[in-house]
Amino acid sequence: MSIDYYNDKLLGPADPPPFTLLNETGKAPLILFCDHAGRAFPRKLGNLGLSQSALDQHIAWDIGIANVAAILSRNLDAPCALANYSRLVIDCNRRLDDPTSIAQESDRIFIPGNHGLDQKARDQRAAEIFRPYHIAVDKLIKAKLTSGVLPAILSLHSFTPVMNGFQRPWHFGILWNRDPRLPLPLMTRLAQLPHVCVGDNEPYSGRDEHGFSIIAHAEEMSLPHALIEIRQDLISDDAGVSRWTAKLEGTLKGLLADPNVFYSPAAK
Repeated sequence: MSIDYYNDKLLGPADPPPFTLLNETGKAPLILFCDHAGRAFPRKLGNLGLSQSALDQHIAWDIGIANVAAILSRNLDAPCALANYSRLVIDCNRRLDDPTSIAQESDRIFIPGNHGLDQKARDQRAAEIFRPYHIAVDKLIKAKLTSGVLPAILSLHSFTPVMNGFQRPWHFGILWNRDPRLPLPLMTRLAQLPHVCVGDNEPYSGRDEHGFSIIAHAEEMSLPHALIEIRQDLISDDAGVSRWTAKLEGTLKGLLADPNVFYSPAAK
């Protein structure tokens, strides 16, 4: 008698893995990760009852950011972790006890497949998607520390250009909380680029208690860190990705050569 090993699993053999690693052994003192890089859905969940038009919107994933991350990972020689599943399945940048961890509505769009979930269904998404991704990020960081390298941590996101009728003016947003080592010089250098508008804790705030990943992987370990947001209309095609990634890449190269980014707060 054959046993269907995947019968009680959320992810089956035809589903993608929960994460993708890029340049895993990259030598730069930098770790990149993208919590909302992908928009895959487990086959067992279908499209969560959503239309294709809804799935093509920003609610499903951070448009363009996976391509930005891939270029930065290659050109900066930095390890990178990409979450492959849509944030609508489970949000890898939310605590598991956060009500928006598995959102029932996003940007006024009702998500049928996320209503009426029992604890087993929620735990299954956490066990097979959320936790493996964060374990992978942890391993990248620990590999750097074990080799004697103190890495900077960059969380990469993209944001919709219009929210609630407001046209967001920023090209880049830098989100941060208490540690100024990376975000302050990053904002200063980006703002010096011609015709670039940089948001300081815009369009969201690094002091928002909803975020999970930077707290778990950087703040708690006292690693220099920042969350970078790029406006989605700027990176919606290959030309835009190339143009705006180049601006960020040049800025980051300068910062990675600056010892002030990597000083120990306790030593100051």
